[in-house]
Amino acid sequence: MSLSRLITPLCCTSSATSESLLTASYAKEKMNGTSLCLEDSKERIRKMFNKVELSVSSYDTAWVAMIPTPSSPHTPFFPQCLNWLLDNQLLDGSWGLPDRHALLRNDALLSTLACILALKQWGVGEDQINRGLQFIESNITSINDEKQHRPIGFGIIFASMIEYAQILGINLPIGATSLEAMIQKRELELQRGSQSNSQGWREYLAYVSEGMQESQDWKTIMKYQRKNGSLFNSPATTAAIFQRLKNAECLNYLQSTLEKFGNEEKTVPTIYPLDIYARLYMIDSLERLGINHHFKEEIRSVLDETYRYWMQGAEDIFLDPTTCAMAFRMLRLNGYDVSSDPFYQYSEDKFADSLKGYLKDVGAVIELYRASQAIIHPDESILVSQGLWTKQLLKREPSPYQLYADKLRNYVDQEVNDVLYFPYHANLERLLNRRSMEHYNVEETRILKTSYRTCNLANPEILKLAVEDFNICQSIQIEEMKQISRWVVENRLDKLEFARQKQAYCYFSSAATLFSPELSDARISWAKNGVLTTVVDDFFDVGATREEQVDLIQLVEKWDVDINTVSCSEAVKIVFSAIRSTVCEIGEKSVRWQGRNVKNNVIKIWLNLIQSMFKESEWLRTNTLPTIDEYMENAYISFALGPIVLPALYLVGPKLSDEVAESQELNYLYKFMSTCGRLLNDIHSFKREFEEGKLNALALHIAHGNGVVTAEDATKDMKGIAEEKRIELLRLILQEKGSVVPRDCKDLFWKMIKVLHLFYMKDDGFTAHEMYSSVNAVLKDPVNLNELLERAQQKFSPAKATNDVMPQSD
Repeated sequence: MSLSRLITPLCCTSSATSESLLTASYAKEKMNGTSLCLEDSKERIRKMFNKVELSVSSYDTAWVAMIPTPSSPHTPFFPQCLNWLLDNQLLDGSWGLPDRHALLRNDALLSTLACILALKQWGVGEDQINRGLQFIESNITSINDEKQHRPIGFGIIFASMIEYAQILGINLPIGATSLEAMIQKRELELQRGSQSNSQGWREYLAYVSEGMQESQDWKTIMKYQRKNGSLFNSPATTAAIFQRLKNAECLNYLQSTLEKFGNEEKTVPTIYPLDIYARLYMIDSLERLGINHHFKEEIRSVLDETYRYWMQGAEDIFLDPTTCAMAFRMLRLNGYDVSSDPFYQYSEDKFADSLKGYLKDVGAVIELYRASQAIIHPDESILVSQGLWTKQLLKREPSPYQLYADKLRNYVDQEVNDVLYFPYHANLERLLNRRSMEHYNVEETRILKTSYRTCNLANPEILKLAVEDFNICQSIQIEEMKQISRWVVENRLDKLEFARQKQAYCYFSSAATLFSPELSDARISWAKNGVLTTVVDDFFDVGATREEQVDLIQLVEKWDVDINTVSCSEAVKIVFSAIRSTVCEIGEKSVRWQGRNVKNNVIKIWLNLIQSMFKESEWLRTNTLPTIDEYMENAYISFALGPIVLPALYLVGPKLSDEVAESQELNYLYKFMSTCGRLLNDIHSFKREFEEGKLNALALHIAHGNGVVTAEDATKDMKGIAEEKRIELLRLILQEKGSVVPRDCKDLFWKMIKVLHLFYMKDDGFTAHEMYSSVNAVLKDPVNLNELLERAQQKFSPAKATNDVMPQSD
């Protein structure tokens, strides 16, 4: 039985009156149109690879501005920072990001108070100070609003800054009761943390050093100093520590940051540098949105650079679990040889005892979970363990990991649900692209000790390109879908009463994975052969006598026969004629891609399939009970993926010689993919096939188990084998050393694995309703950019935001 047994039939209503094939000129015209209308967007995105742009942090700039000159304590060391504060107060009297989110008032209060302190310390900006105090008075109640997002360390830092303001003689518009309550909350937090005395707590205190005043053990926290001289890549933390210890490396970091980031303005961001993470995140976004193929050179350059940093043990990778997990996943999945050993420092216990563990950072947990799915070696127990504990944390309700350390809460639940429901091996590209567009926030604000934005992480140009690219590809695919429907009618496949009509499903499986316009030939080959394998599966399963089955095999063996003179049933003639015309069409197309006709290679693939299906039929007719090994050696072929995937290898670009096509490597790729799929199919269909008396891996496992193997045992064993084959397949796909099969060809086997795992995700199969919804999302419904922007604006508007419950970070 083929994988197509699983899906409820879907009919296509397209007309059968036009030409049978989509012309190459149509696809070329669409591709040219894409290039012409979107080249400006692509060029602007390319420039983002060259420089990571970060928003100015008035909070951090204020702390740098507070540093006195060592030789003249009454003079600011960085007067340019002070001047920037004077010139960049917002109209409402606050400092911080303009057009900030409604749930970021605490962030604005923190930044505003920091700027007031800096101005007051140096005796300048009386008007700005007064307007800042008015803003604080108007918004101070936000500190008790549980719906407001609280920056990391807010409870400690804000209370300490208020105390410093009193020392400076600032008359803060805060009642004595409110002030006392804030200080009590700070003391309670400090008391709770000191009782735990965990590494994460101590690291947290070091990170919020500017709020610790006299209680900090300043020399002890220097163990967190990085090679670039900073503490946590935080200008504010580093500035506070420099004021206390006058550490030269701290000063070098601050001066370097001001020079590289602030230029003439002399400002700092809230985190610097962020280059490795930001570029990796940008690549990940482009991949998730389906437009990474436009930037192959830029992406390769970034990954090469990241790999060099990885091999050098760069702190910006290995001191941050989020960046480490993202770098590992993206490097490994792009063929770089990286070890999973660094994750021993982020085991469950060690992560819980880290800064991000203390902060309950679900963003780091998500990335660690994604990284755990890139297992390719049998001894990577650290990734197995990592996958288990991170998954449990993400699934837990209510989750203890409520904070996304640098994102607003609105996206957290979406990301968690998405990563749990669609693991890497079950995430069809075009469905992922569509979801990513719908969830993309072009003005995303991130938050650490203060909020920040960067166009590298969220940008309207990226969304615009993704939407236009998706719609242009979809318009091509709509035409191709019409061709498939006409082809079914022209070949009279719709006249076979025993055969399910599966063209929409079969084309969807190709369009959802091979979506680039230039892959039209591969898509159509994949889809047509998918339809044919479904027909042939039904032919051997329920639609043909033994004599008809033998007739079909003999016709394929002879091949060059006049079907009109052959003595056989009409069903055999229809099936053979459809196979032959499709194989000949693939052979003709292969000339353009390969420089030769591969028709004979494809004939062999089809012959292997129908012979394996015939063997299964013979076993059933003679009541033969094969061993599990005998069954699987035949069943991985009879699962019918060969004619779908293998001919498409010749139509995706790289030259594929007969030697490579018959190599052990390619055979293993095919066998691992098909074995995994066959087991998933048998697990799903066990009950039905057992009742019908059909051959099935689980049934055979039970039958040969001498009465001690239960259905539960068999299911567990088969799931384990299927997972092993999937891991072995991924290892072969990613392996570059000694590989003779081009990566573009190997990727087709993984694309089919994604199709299989998505369709076999549920015990009851992929239901008809869900199938229709997915087909429409890929093949019918265009994406409307304006609707996405309006929906995002409504979702994240102040009116909506005030009803959202936000997590507390301290």
